[in-house]
Amino acid sequence: MGKGAETRAERTRAAITEAAAEQFLGAGFLGASMDDIAALAGVSKQTVYAHFESKEALFVAMVRGLTGGAGDEFRARVADPTGERPVSEFLIDFATSQLQIVMTPRLMQLRRLVIGEVGRFPELGRALHEKGPQRSIDRLSAAFLIYCDLGALAIEDLDQAATFFNWLIMGGPVNNVMLLGDKAILDEADIERHAQEAVRIFLAAYGAGGRPAGKPPMA
Repeated sequence: MGKGAETRAERTRAAITEAAAEQFLGAGFLGASMDDIAALAGVSKQTVYAHFESKEALFVAMVRGLTGGAGDEFRARVADPTGERPVSEFLIDFATSQLQIVMTPRLMQLRRLVIGEVGRFPELGRALHEKGPQRSIDRLSAAFLIYCDLGALAIEDLDQAATFFNWLIMGGPVNNVMLLGDKAILDEADIERHAQEAVRIFLAAYGAGGRPAGKPPMA
């Protein structure tokens, strides 16, 4: 396949995936039809099946694409620390950006859809976790190690502390939107206040000044 043909194929696949997202998020897995997806993408149903062998395969690809795309955007926006950036500044940036990227109607719809279909597609729950919360937790754990080495944090279990901080940021806001709908999505001012308070609480527990006697941070 030449480069031009490959680019066209990639554009077609992207158009199909975007149309699938609109249909699946709006109508659910059972309510969405391959005919409607093809029409919305501006291709034939045969073309859809040439890229995705089944409705199930297209659904899985759509979920993985949206989840991975949010994670990629987050990584591009918030760089991993090098040690020159104060820990409080890094954490506030991390918390604020994560909330801004994740707390959108589309990603909250996706979360509800995956939870509703996890019995039919158990791998999607794992994919959402791996590409979403776990990806953030892994980044935080690596960042915490840097700040522990610098003496800015005192942490015995990096993964546990990263998990605590991730859900200190996300737990309440995400749960509210999942149960109360899009009207519960935080505005920019509330996101900033929530991020700052989450960081304050976290540093009160894990800031270097609070290190238990005789317990150095673990790598």
